[in-house]
Amino acid sequence: MIDKQELSDDLLEQVARQFQVLSDPMRLRILHELQQGERTVSELVEATGGTQSNVSKHLSLLRSNGLVRRRQQGNNAFFSIQAPFIFDVCDLVCNGIKSQFDEQAQVFK
Repeated sequence: MIDKQELSDDLLEQVARQFQVLSDPMRLRILHELQQGERTVSELVEATGGTQSNVSKHLSLLRSNGLVRRRQQGNNAFFSIQAPFIFDVCDLVCNGIKSQFDEQAQVFK
């Protein structure tokens, strides 16, 4: 855990940028698909229901922010997770939301 005193403005900017990258449902879908293993753009298009240009745009953003990596093989570009810690963040958020829903459900019983 990072000490509060170590939270420089630059570090906070980087953290905020990562949260911005994660703020789009399509990017979360892409990351979820890549959690299963390396995929081509075509495979991601099929799995997410997005268009080729839209998926490519999101992959470019994810790549430029260090969350995914790209590997070229012939005519195919393969993408995979570069920052697996991102799934820890997603799990924390999802579990927190589930707890909130569970608490609200108890109130309305």
